Formats: sequence, C-alpha cells, structure tokens
Amino acid sequence: MNKILLIIPAYNEENNIVSVVNNLISNFPQYDYIIINDGSTDDTRKICRNNQFQFLDLPVNVGLTGAVRSGMKFANYYGYDYVVQFDGDGQHLPEYIEDMLKAMKETDADIIIGSRYKTKKKPFTVRMIGSQIITLAIWLTTKGKYLGDATSGMRLYNKKMIKRFGYNMQYTAEPDTLAFLINKNIRIEEVQVEMRERIAGSSYLTVGRAARYMLHMLFSILIFQWFRQ
Repeated sequence: MNKILLIIPAYNEENNIVSVVNNLISNFPQYDYIIINDGSTDDTRKICRNNQFQFLDLPVNVGLTGAVRSGMKFANYYGYDYVVQFDGDGQHLPEYIEDMLKAMKETDADIIIGSRYKTKKKPFTVRMIGSQIITLAIWLTTKGKYLGDATSGMRLYNKKMIKRFGYNMQYTAEPDTLAFLINKNIRIEEVQVEMRERIAGSSYLTVGRAARYMLHMLFSILIFQWFRQ
C-alpha cells in the first residue's frame, strides 16, 4: 500500500488550521499529515499542541520553500511514497487527491499540479493576468509546455521528487523551479480541481507584493533558470 503524506505549511493560520486538519482526520483518514508551523507569531503552535495535531515546529519563519523542504525531509525519513503539498488556509480540497494520484500513475508524472485552469478558462483579473504571464514564460522557455496554473500550491510529488525537494537547495516551491525541472526532463502534469476561498484571514499577497512576486518569477524563469545546475 502506498504511503501518502500531506505537508501543510502554516504561517499564522490560527483561524483555519483546526477546520483543515479535523476535516482530514474525520473524512480522509487514509492520508497521513504533518503541519509545518513556519515560525508563526499567532497561536498556531498552541492550537496544534492543544489539539494533539501532528506538527513540526520551526523556530523562525523560513518561508514556503523552507517549510516544504522540512516536510520533504520528514517524508523521506519515514519512507513515504508520495507527498501532497496542501495549504493550511482551507482553500485546497482533499477529495481531489485521489484524482491526482491516479493521473500520476497513468502518465508516469513526477509532479501533478492541482490546477484551477486545466479545463476551465482563467478569469480576466489583474492577478490572473500575472498568472497568465508566468504561464507564457514557462511555455516559451520549455519548448511549449503549457501549465495553466503554475502558481497553484496544491501539488503531488513522487518519491524521486521528495528527495530532490528535500535536499537540493536550489529546488523551491515556486513556478521557476517547475520550468527548470521541465527542462531537465522531469514530467509535470495538471489535474483539474476546485478550490475554495480561504476560510478566514487574508492572503499575504497584497497588490504590491503580488506585482513584485510576478516580476521576480518572470525574471527567474526567463533568465536565472539557465544558470542553475
């Protein structure tokens, strides 16, 4: 039987984490999980401890890439076959994990992205324009590989990718790494999923941060990925 671990990066998710984890425990007991408390300054750690949730407690905030890397090392140490990167804000729906796993086996993919736009058209918003630019940059630099939702944080990784993301410091949890991996003959596919709005709180991506993020990703995809090993 395949061992599947959900890695749940959590930074200041005190209002969301209980709902997310209780849903997994009650309705999807076939999946193991580990919360990565990424140096939260609110009561995320206290809530995890009081509810006896499974969690790793990072003493400082290391960001998404560092949190995912910690979870990958945990998964590798305990011999998991697959890892699902899963948000702690309630946006991701675990009922799609089985579809993602099925697609991975059928296509022999190394990474499956839970995509909002595999079969559905992107809405015309400022944020989605940025997403479309990133999609175009990946398409241009990978000889035509189309990823409709490269910024999606819901991803399934196989055992080979668990080790690479856990121990290769150049592997980030961002779209530029996806472009780099495609050019290294790593197979990445998408599966259509639905996502909810976050349960509570607001995203850290303000308009200004989103613009800076998009420019950084664009520059990295078009230029920096060619200097990576």
